[in-house]
Amino acid sequence: MLTWKLTVLSFVPGFLLGVVVTVLRLLPLPPLRLALTAYVEIFRNIPSVALLIFIVFALPDLDVVIDYEPSVILTLALVCSAFTADYLRSGINTIPGGHSEAALSLGMRPRHIISTVILPQALRAVVQPMTSLLISLMLSTSLASQVPFPGRELTALVSKIATDSAAGMAAFAVAAAMYVATGLLIAWAGSARSALEKKARILRGAALCKTFCSVRRAPGPGPSRGG
Repeated sequence: MLTWKLTVLSFVPGFLLGVVVTVLRLLPLPPLRLALTAYVEIFRNIPSVALLIFIVFALPDLDVVIDYEPSVILTLALVCSAFTADYLRSGINTIPGGHSEAALSLGMRPRHIISTVILPQALRAVVQPMTSLLISLMLSTSLASQVPFPGRELTALVSKIATDSAAGMAAFAVAAAMYVATGLLIAWAGSARSALEKKARILRGAALCKTFCSVRRAPGPGPSRGG
């Protein structure tokens, strides 16, 4: 289905771009931080329809012509990257500062601390917000119905059916049910991921506790016998 295609093709680059923006905002470069903060705030608050109209109808005046499908994907990817960077920033703020200090004391370099200490914890902290973002992105693929799209996005297909036949209400009801079912499927996958992560943390904690207790109970060396 074209809706899923647009969702995947916009979420993957949007997520990766959001991670890059998040990492760059950690660098001690105030001008870069300011520019990236402006990037996040602009694309996080601009309406997706307005951004799509700008890309499709305004950029050609600047001799920049992008086809309709890449325009929709670019629009959704930019919005997704801004929200991803914002969510990851919030996730990073939940990490105790002692984790980074401990990594530095072990001689780890800053880039290794970011990739192995900070980002994994931040990603685990934002599973639910990212699940909601994916659902929102899937629903936003209906933007494709606003431009002469070569494929058949779900909303555009339903609009054509409603125009060409008398089954308009039934078609829109089926489309709404499909959107709801897809959203529930994504939400279930996100909840299952969180549940598995929670069980893994519990099992790791139990294994660590068991190891610690076995070390404490281990018998020490017996008393030496003098001659």
